[in-house]
Amino acid sequence: MNDTEAVAPAVRSILERADERGGGERIEVEPRSLPAALEHAAGEGRVPVIAEIKPTSPTTDGEHGGDPVELAEAMVAGGAAALSVLTEPEQFGGSPEDLRRVREAVDVPVLRKDFLLSESQLDTVAADIVLLIARFVEDLPGLVGAARDRGFQVLVEVHSREELSRALDAGADIVGVNNRDLSELVVDLETFGSVAPAAPAEVTLVAESGIGTPVDARQMRQAGADGLLVGSAILNSETTIEETTRRLTAATGPTETNPPGAEEET
Repeated sequence: MNDTEAVAPAVRSILERADERGGGERIEVEPRSLPAALEHAAGEGRVPVIAEIKPTSPTTDGEHGGDPVELAEAMVAGGAAALSVLTEPEQFGGSPEDLRRVREAVDVPVLRKDFLLSESQLDTVAADIVLLIARFVEDLPGLVGAARDRGFQVLVEVHSREELSRALDAGADIVGVNNRDLSELVVDLETFGSVAPAAPAEVTLVAESGIGTPVDARQMRQAGADGLLVGSAILNSETTIEETTRRLTAATGPTETNPPGAEEET
């Protein structure tokens, strides 16, 4: 499909240079199970949060400081069920080395978040899960299969029911519904609720983008999310990383809908 024309300039720039970041020797991984980690967190009464580490973003101003390992450890201490680490360097300031260090330091599943278009890009760094964006991958079944052959779990990201259908046809069993439209980078939390009902019960569903408060977290869980991917709302918080993560995993606290940084979540 590889629909790269009607997307925001920052996204198009990433996609145009994605193949320049191919890997090396073939990677084989023994993954920590993301569905099991999300289910375990829910069983303990925690909101299953996948907390994201990213130095910067096209949808935020400035940079998120701090050592990735220290951030990761604080997020896990705050109850995060899993972590997401950006490895895209141009717009997000990420790196495979950040992911490698984080995965060595924690015992929860770690998602590699990047714009992966080809099999060679899989052989860059070991992770438990890799993100594939349905809109941009030409041969989605082929890339899903290539990732699984290496041991990776695969989270296929969609934004519509049509893309969900493509993901399911490709064999996806973990699906992320992005509340952000990559054409204009606009967030609508109703997106998850409109797409999720079309997914089979056995599919693990992750709500992505725009989740900034306990109210948002509860909304996504009530709409059927098995996990919530949260980045800027944690990194931009005025409290500590651990405290903010714990507030979201407990889904308690003030009921404001747009705290500082929440509207920029990606």
